[in-house]
Amino acid sequence: MKPAPLTPAPADAGQRRAVPPVICYPTDTLPRPDLVAYRALRGGLTVTERITVPARDAACWTVPAGHFFRIRCEDGPQVGDLNLFHAANLNERFYSGKTRALNGTHLGVGDQMFSAFPYLRPMATITHDTLDWYGFDAFGGAVHDVIGTRCDPYTHALLSGGQYHHCCHSNLTRALARHTGLPPEDAARHVHDVLNVFMCTGFTRDTGQYFMKASPVRPGDYLEFFAEIDLLGCLSACPGGDCSAEHSSDAATCHPLVVEVLRPERAPEGWTPPALSRYDGSHGL
Repeated sequence: MKPAPLTPAPADAGQRRAVPPVICYPTDTLPRPDLVAYRALRGGLTVTERITVPARDAACWTVPAGHFFRIRCEDGPQVGDLNLFHAANLNERFYSGKTRALNGTHLGVGDQMFSAFPYLRPMATITHDTLDWYGFDAFGGAVHDVIGTRCDPYTHALLSGGQYHHCCHSNLTRALARHTGLPPEDAARHVHDVLNVFMCTGFTRDTGQYFMKASPVRPGDYLEFFAEIDLLGCLSACPGGDCSAEHSSDAATCHPLVVEVLRPERAPEGWTPPALSRYDGSHGL
């Protein structure tokens, strides 16, 4: 948050502020998925697994490359914090910062979730979103952000001094430890910044602070992904419920979320799993 200025504005302050912005990462050369080929398979999908993510808790699942998965709202408005890993390599995990730089602050149909260095390749592609009608509201809010990190016990302790164990970081840690057999302290080191599924967020216009507001999600809504590589997913049903008031809360009304894994009748026309980054890793040495 910017403080009140102490330095007088120079005579050319207006001119400096009027300099037009430059997009940091022009994406004209970014390989894009053939979304038409992906969506052509949606009419022939078979549910192979259905996972319930309990309220104020988390669960894991796997998705083979070339399959789809959906995160569904079924019982009431609820947001979820999503981590993704390569199913055989936890070190290859979702990189929200680079995904944000390449796609924008909030993800939608056709956007891809990229993995961390040194892999940097698409992990999943969003193929359908029943909340795509929402767009950006008058406050600058939109759904499915890659700007928030995840509610966590460390920030909770910093701001309130209390101990809280059902925030999304801890939920994801417990679920990953259960699924992999890792000790909790090792699992916690793999938990990373998330895609905030269904969460409605933005930045205040006056102070630039990260805000949340009541999610527009309702029973029947879902966000659908195509798995570009073999995936391990981990999703927390946030203790903030629809995030209309606060997160890391035992008072908010919370609901389970449902994950469906879906097998298509065939692979998308011309699709192959994406290769690892072509960078040689020498870093000029």
